[in-house]
Amino acid sequence: MNEAESAAGLPSTPDYQYAQRVGSQLFLAGQVPQATDGSILAPGDPSAQASQCLANLNKVLAVHGFATPDIRRLVVYVVGEQADLSAAWGAVTAHFGGQVPPATLLGVARLGYPGQVVEIDATVVKG
Repeated sequence: MNEAESAAGLPSTPDYQYAQRVGSQLFLAGQVPQATDGSILAPGDPSAQASQCLANLNKVLAVHGFATPDIRRLVVYVVGEQADLSAAWGAVTAHFGGQVPPATLLGVARLGYPGQVVEIDATVVKG
């Protein structure tokens, strides 16, 4: 289902797609802090996990012919206290060199994998 993403070094995702291109838009699944083998990197570390989510996001963008400037909106989901949200946000701002696209930072109760504390969703449009 996601052969191009797997070839780019992203983990297998049985039962769902990483992304689907429709015209100038790319619809994405939320990016999680997984290594190629599917393990969650840096369990409980919001800064490291945010960085990994963004690295995975960049791989998905490249596979589908998009790039960082095509990101029009981010939603950053973080499990934890205010300090955890701040740590994740610090990694996001560092990744974008202080020029983050419109974004929402949300504290949530839990995410899909044990040890996962960050997930990043993006709206992507060329043009």
